[in-house]
Amino acid sequence: MTIETFTLVMIFIAYVTFAGKRMLTYMHVLQQEDYDNTRLTKWIFKNKAYDKRLTVSLLFFGGLLLTLHFSGHGDLMPDFFKHLLIFVMFVMTSYIEKDPRKSSKKKLVSTARAKRIFIPAFIVALIMGIPHFFIQFPWAWIVNVQAIPYLLIFVNICLKPFEDIIQVGYWREANDKIKEMNPTVIAITGSYGKTSVKHILAHVLSRQAPTLVTPGSVNTPMGITRVVREQLEPNHRYLIVEMGAYGPGSIGRLCKLTPPDYGIISSIGHAHYERFKSLDAVARTKFELAEAVIRNEGKCVIHERTLRFNFPRKLKNEFTGNFIVAGDAPEVDKSKRKDVTYILPEDLQIHSIEQKPSGLAMKFSYNKITYSPEAPLYGLHHGYNLALVFALCVELGIPTDAIQDAFATMPQIKHRLEIKKLPDGITIIDDAYNSNPVGFASALAILAALGKSGRKILITPGMIELGLAHDEAHAKIGETAGEVCDICIVVTPKRIPTFVNAFKAKGKTLIEYDSFAEAQDWVNRNKQDGDVILIENDLPDMYERIPKM
Repeated sequence: MTIETFTLVMIFIAYVTFAGKRMLTYMHVLQQEDYDNTRLTKWIFKNKAYDKRLTVSLLFFGGLLLTLHFSGHGDLMPDFFKHLLIFVMFVMTSYIEKDPRKSSKKKLVSTARAKRIFIPAFIVALIMGIPHFFIQFPWAWIVNVQAIPYLLIFVNICLKPFEDIIQVGYWREANDKIKEMNPTVIAITGSYGKTSVKHILAHVLSRQAPTLVTPGSVNTPMGITRVVREQLEPNHRYLIVEMGAYGPGSIGRLCKLTPPDYGIISSIGHAHYERFKSLDAVARTKFELAEAVIRNEGKCVIHERTLRFNFPRKLKNEFTGNFIVAGDAPEVDKSKRKDVTYILPEDLQIHSIEQKPSGLAMKFSYNKITYSPEAPLYGLHHGYNLALVFALCVELGIPTDAIQDAFATMPQIKHRLEIKKLPDGITIIDDAYNSNPVGFASALAILAALGKSGRKILITPGMIELGLAHDEAHAKIGETAGEVCDICIVVTPKRIPTFVNAFKAKGKTLIEYDSFAEAQDWVNRNKQDGDVILIENDLPDMYERIPKM
């Protein structure tokens, strides 16, 4: 083997190593985007997440070689040295490329589907490197470098018919299992609050009978399918399913997979707004759950505010017997005109929600009977979640005393206004899994209530998937934060300029960092006894840790 051939082989090995690591980076985003090619492409161009560092180096080096060639000094740089420089470029780029299987907050998972996409794409990338044994010019490598994410997209497109067949098979298996075991299926959806409602409902029902609950934020067809296939047992009396909406028709499809006997619709708002473009479209999609419940002759518990949209109101008026409404009593809700009300005396009417140091204290009436439950939860918005669950559990025949007893022993909801008192005198309000305006405002109210004797510190990257409402919502919450907080640490401030400007206008201390880890480091260095720290939302890697290419 000649020295030239050896150096070409070394370049090829360095390129293959680089291509593998870079492909893992894009695979990580594709997986977080539910293998949606369009969303991956938008992410790449929105964040300019295409290679710049290596491409510019190759362009510069190629330009240098051309200059030397046309000036008659091409022999000044031998082939060995040319190859060595390209080798070093690939090695250095590979070295600084992070591995999303190890360094990410939500790590890349080597699922069967991820492997089916990654392995063929990597093989194609490898084959594309072979011509460079014959085309030995730096600029030619740029095609390989820039093609990497599109190889994943291409393979994903080619595999779609095959993936559809696999998913249909899994879907049918899960659906058949539900029909065979016949649990009472309770589906929950909403722009926000659905995971918290699921947590509360699961706690109450599990004290009554064996209950299977979709874990965490699992709310997609394949996520639900896997839970049903692997975990549903004949002794499960209840199956609680959280349903996420990713566009019109998505809730309807989930209802075909897990036909709901009962439903809860917690809210209609701007969460995932960019996928719907209008709140009426959001309302129409969320109420696909109500339509499915009606077809199954069941009952759907809804928040009263959902009836401020035309389609929900029309459906409720047509099928009144299939709905249970919960919301503020007319005398409490001052936002409605006196001659307009969507809540009736027999509905669940909330008269008060009070935040105490020990948790929530409520007073509401249902079927004209007054109840005063308490729960060790924080955040006034959880009062509405408790009310929705109470109404459904009564409909299921659970004694009201048993429901209230379950509320009193409710464990805190992980990363959703979870209060943690640390030995060093610091109080953490962990709201890391929250990303909506209502929850953010509620969290700030808790911060104000708990931080009366110490500094009130907010750490936040803002909210995501608000679409056209992004700037307005952040300006409003930034103003509120400026009134409550003593210090605000903003992560990735370029995402939320209106929040930053509104907070600064209040004259409070604002600190800017590029990552959550840097914000945590500041807290560790500057914390004081009595500090109350609100962690409001923790962005997925694809929003916070944009790869520096």
